Parts: sequence; structure tokens; C-alpha cells
Amino acid sequence: MQRAAEDIADHYGLGGGPWTMTPVARGALGQIWKLSGRGTTWAVKELLFGCDEEQVRREAALRDAAEELGISAPRLLPHRDGSHVTRLDGSYVKVYDWVGGSPADPTDPELLSWCGRTLALLHRAGEGATEAPDAWYEECPQEADWARLSKDVRRAGVEWADELVRFLDTRMPELARHVTPSGPAGLVTSHLDMQPPNVLVGPAGPTLIDWDNAGVIPAERELARALYVWAGGNAFSAEAARRLTRAYTDAGGPARITGLDSFSMLFATDLNFVYVQAEYAIDPEVTPEQREFASNRVIDTLATLPDPAAVTRLATTVGT
Repeated sequence: MQRAAEDIADHYGLGGGPWTMTPVARGALGQIWKLSGRGTTWAVKELLFGCDEEQVRREAALRDAAEELGISAPRLLPHRDGSHVTRLDGSYVKVYDWVGGSPADPTDPELLSWCGRTLALLHRAGEGATEAPDAWYEECPQEADWARLSKDVRRAGVEWADELVRFLDTRMPELARHVTPSGPAGLVTSHLDMQPPNVLVGPAGPTLIDWDNAGVIPAERELARALYVWAGGNAFSAEAARRLTRAYTDAGGPARITGLDSFSMLFATDLNFVYVQAEYAIDPEVTPEQREFASNRVIDTLATLPDPAAVTRLATTVGT
């Protein structure tokens, strides 16, 4: 990685080396590296599955707008030609300010309030969006898609094949029933992945990272997904849920939870995630490491999928 480190430093005008890169974390979309040299440290995200350059421009614009609202977020550095993504040796990379700190504790009352306020600020600033939300947040695989996938995973002999089939025969249809396209009302441009792992807490307070998914969504649906993941999932804390919702409302957030259908984005993203990771887990064209990562994510996600009964109770807890 020495050559890659030097190339990245050169493309981004970081100065002469020596530069080193060490792996830090692996996410669903890419590998995070720590780039160090000249007494400075940067975060490099290597995109493992291609790059939508328009999406990167959207990410950079929303991140800059968030900073003006007082939301702490790492800078996405521009390349020397002004773009925010660079292709090196077949991979796309993005370079960010390095952010220190510890992962957010979703049981911390102050962080729950911070989450509610931050979402409200983003939603107020992002009101009036007219672009249609991405299908990832509005649609999910159909029964024929799942049937094909279940045959493929059985043929591949993965350890979780039977578990996936049980899921398709039991919980999947009910979750899919609540995945619906949204109308034009209430659309905002926002972060779309507000979850505790994407918040780092340092001496100066919380910093919101991982803006890759920035885009358009009904504010109600993003609030609902954030509420579920921050309040404790199926075993949610009613106090935590109310605190986050109250902070959102007090900060002028425009959305309200109206029922189970408010959680359409939550159900869609989880169903799509299981499907895509299952495909990668049996794809001979990706690396063994990528297949292992995807396989582990399928197992973890199947074990933690939303329970509609619990989500209904959560909606009732914070509903008006």
C-alpha cells in the first residue's frame, strides 16, 4: 500500500512523504484506511463496488450545507482538479479529514437529544426536494427474486441457506407488505444513514460521518428509521424513543410518526441489504474476503430484522 499512499497524497496535494496507509474498518460499501505522513492523518475510503460520481457531488454538497448549520462532519477533500473522488489502479477513493473519538452510545440521553436535533436541522434545511427517492429506500425484491436467490444459495451450500429460506417463508412477506413508494409530499434531502456507528464522539462533541448515502427521502421515513435504530430496535426503550422524538419536534423537525407505514424505509433497506449481501456471498467474481464479509452480514442482519409487532408498539409510543 506504500505506492497507493504516495499516489493519493500526490493527487490531493498533501505534500511529499513518506506516507503510509493502514486498514481501519470495513463497511458495506468500502474499506477505510488511515493515511499518515508529515505529521498529519487522513481517512481514505476505498470504494469496493464502483462509484456514482453524481452521488459523490450530492454527498459533498450536503456535508458542506450541514457544516453551515453547525453540524460537525469531516471534510470531503477535493482532488487537485476539484472533484471529490479519484480513480487509482481500478479503485475509486475519497479522502476525508481524520475524525477521532469513540462510537456513539445510543443509551446516552444527550446523544439521543443530539440525534433528534440534528435530524430536525437537516430536514428543515432540506425541505422542498422534488427528486424521487432512490429505489433502495422505496422498493424491495419481489417473490420471484427471492425464489431465484434461495435456489442459488442452496446450490452454493452456504451455512445460512436454510435460515434464509425460513425467513422467506415467514417474516419476509409481512415486512415487504409495508414497503411502499412515497408521494411527492414531505420530501427532504438528508443523510439517510443516521445510526450510532456513523457518529463519533470526541472532546468537542459528536461528529456525523459516512455521508455516502445522502439523498432524498420523506422526512417521516428517515425519522422512523433513526428512531428504531437509536431507541434499541425491537427491544426499544420507550424513554429513549420519546426523548429523541421530543428533541426532533422541539428543534422544528417537520415530520411525525403516523403508524407502521412510517417505517417503510427501515423495512426496505433491511430487505435490500439481506438480498444484496446474499448475492455477494455467493458471487465467484468477488474476492474471498468480500464473500466472507457479505456472508457474515447476512447472518447478522437476519438475526436482527425488525419485528412488525415491536415496530407497531414503537409507533404507538411516539405517535400523536
